[in-house]
Amino acid sequence: MGHCDWAKKSKADLLYHDCEWGIPVHNDDRQMFEHLTLECLQCGLSWSLMLKKREIFRQCFENFDYDKIADYDETDVRRILNTEGMLRSERKVLAVINNALCYRKIRQEFGSFCNFLWSYTDGKTILYEGHADGNIPVSNGLSAEISKELKRRGFKFIGPITVYSHLQACGIINDHAGDCPCYEKINKSYPTIKMKPDNEK
Repeated sequence: MGHCDWAKKSKADLLYHDCEWGIPVHNDDRQMFEHLTLECLQCGLSWSLMLKKREIFRQCFENFDYDKIADYDETDVRRILNTEGMLRSERKVLAVINNALCYRKIRQEFGSFCNFLWSYTDGKTILYEGHADGNIPVSNGLSAEISKELKRRGFKFIGPITVYSHLQACGIINDHAGDCPCYEKINKSYPTIKMKPDNEK
């Protein structure tokens, strides 16, 4: 059974690859927020570290319950920063709380964050030309557009590269290798649309 090259680094990477990465998240705002928050926390760090600390993150942020996080105060910030094994970045912790507040506003406006994000692709997973062959960018026109809109709405730590990684993780873009079993599995199970490269960087 073949896999994307990055998934072969560790058992944690392989498990994440096989069970989560790229599987479209259509009706689960909690999972969507977890994916987004992990990408924000990763800024400047390795993805392997995020997977290693994932349970700590879940403990600190009450399993990524965005409504609870949106109501966090200074006491919660101190609690999180004093948690053993937690990242010692107050800026990132404050960004997660800020993003939960912004997330709540989008949910109020669109019914769910999933509705908001999938509106960019009409609910379809994008198959970009060349990506299945390994020509995968770190950002593109779509991620830049969504990043700009999220920043306008007050989100932090949410640049085009972070957004692109999120779009991969939540299945809006299928960037599994063409010979990876997950590629066809996703394509057979969810609506897709083929598109040409989009201002890739």
